[in-house]
Amino acid sequence: MRIIAGEFRGRRLLAPETLATRPITDRVKQSVFDILNPRLEGARVYDCFAGTGSMGLECLSRGCRFVTFFESDRSALKRLRENLQSLDVGARAKIVPGDLFKWSETDGKAVERIDLIFMDPPYSFARENSAAITKLTERLATEHLASDGIVIFRHDLADDVELPPLRRYDVRDYGSMRVEFFTHPES
Repeated sequence: MRIIAGEFRGRRLLAPETLATRPITDRVKQSVFDILNPRLEGARVYDCFAGTGSMGLECLSRGCRFVTFFESDRSALKRLRENLQSLDVGARAKIVPGDLFKWSETDGKAVERIDLIFMDPPYSFARENSAAITKLTERLATEHLASDGIVIFRHDLADDVELPPLRRYDVRDYGSMRVEFFTHPES
């Protein structure tokens, strides 16, 4: 795992210690960021189900203003903290440990609207809890996402998760993985 472009290009990231997270390949990451490139400079980002932080750290490397990382797995949190420290980006990042679903219902108040939200739940979790993922995404989109913001949802190709009230404007398939791009219907 590494940062593929920007300020930290080529810097290696610590990989997960367990199978609780699944890193994204460089090819898929490059494709996603090619699509997002015009929107990165100065953006505010949520990296939901962040794992060791690969997507959010790539955002920081490419000029995003601030990234909030959400992760509940202890071993992934340990690696995420180590990756943030190794890149010395603590002033531009925040980690919210624990249950993202509970946070969104109780503590999750947006101070500023978020420009990009990466949703990358564990495949088995997304499949078994599609209603919870839909509800979470709806709450984040309604209460946190900027009017021209984007939700990037990575999931298993076989999963069928709806994300109302958002409008899908792009979809890319990579083997058994799908990456979908959503925005507000009026955008």
